[in-house]
Amino acid sequence: MKSTLAGIHSIEDFDLKDKRVFLRLDLNVPIKNGKITDMTRIDAALPTIRYALEHGAKLVVASHLGRPESKEDRVKYSLEPVANKLQELLDADVILVDEPESEAPSALLRSLKKNQLILLENLRFNEDETENGDGLANAICAYTDIYINDAFGASHRAHASIVGVPAKVKQKGVGFLMKKEIEMLDKIMLAPEQPFVTILGGSKVSDKIGVIENLIDKVDTFLVGGAMAYTFLAAQGVAVGASRVEKDKVKYAGELLMRMKARDKKMFLPVDHRIVTKFDSAADLKSTSASEIPDGWLGVDIGPKTVETFRRELQRAKTVFWNGPMGVFETKDFADGTFAVAKALAELPHATTVVGGGDSAAAINASGYADRVTHISTGGGASLEYLQGDKLPGIEALRK
Repeated sequence: MKSTLAGIHSIEDFDLKDKRVFLRLDLNVPIKNGKITDMTRIDAALPTIRYALEHGAKLVVASHLGRPESKEDRVKYSLEPVANKLQELLDADVILVDEPESEAPSALLRSLKKNQLILLENLRFNEDETENGDGLANAICAYTDIYINDAFGASHRAHASIVGVPAKVKQKGVGFLMKKEIEMLDKIMLAPEQPFVTILGGSKVSDKIGVIENLIDKVDTFLVGGAMAYTFLAAQGVAVGASRVEKDKVKYAGELLMRMKARDKKMFLPVDHRIVTKFDSAADLKSTSASEIPDGWLGVDIGPKTVETFRRELQRAKTVFWNGPMGVFETKDFADGTFAVAKALAELPHATTVVGGGDSAAAINASGYADRVTHISTGGGASLEYLQGDKLPGIEALRK
């Protein structure tokens, strides 16, 4: 199986000087009271932006933000805070253009100075974006010489700026972030160094079925935490109290455990838990002594014995992929297990450690160990779809 990047150009393959470059980024960052609360995606986009500017590109940057549904959402989901932050970080003049489909971008590009770039307002304000309509794609193509996709986190969606524009532009390729994302995930898919350990968490088994099925023959050990673990425990007849169980997936979970055993693969489930009686209160938080959870109690985190088991298994790993927290880490009292796993990853000096996006990225950042893992993906949904073997529309649109 060859690299996914085969037949796809990189931004470095093009002469950018005085060329109109449309750079699709994933600047879909959390904003509260007008302030950006997580800079991960912006920081990840900076190398490609700087490269384009340093090589003389007339640069148009574009992204979506959130899921605006009405005209009233235009203030809430405006990219203005992102424009202000980019201006500060790049020490450049960032011109926010309200209407990507208007004549404004073309007019501005004709007189754009060296230390200036254009940022288009939230692409999802135009319904053509999510519907992959020709109107928006044609408008963007009118002022685009070279198309660069550096928005891995949005490349699993067949939207106008992801597939419509590159279908109409001859010169197209990936930016540095997209290239790194694909290379790191390909390392897991194509040539993982053994032993290969995958950590899965989060709330649903159903969200991870595709990944499990695609990796089952490559992975040596699965470590399962989070709410999805209760479905697996229920499949073994273990009492899980009031914890969340996907009843329609219990049979699948039981069959998967048998298949793992037949393949001589290991799957470790929690042997103890941290539990409460009310999801929104830590007043009666305690740890169980075994894998069973009493009636009326629900699990919110893996327990200390499970943490130690997972840590021991990770110490043998040469490749690790982590997707999904071990508990409700957003609540400080329920974050111990997730942060302990993050610490265990950080202490692996000779392993390739890749963290899936979404909640996993948020968890590793909150833990304080983000700078001690090999790679943190910026795309939660995209990385999962990639690892379950799906072809991402945004990548396929870039092939010659």
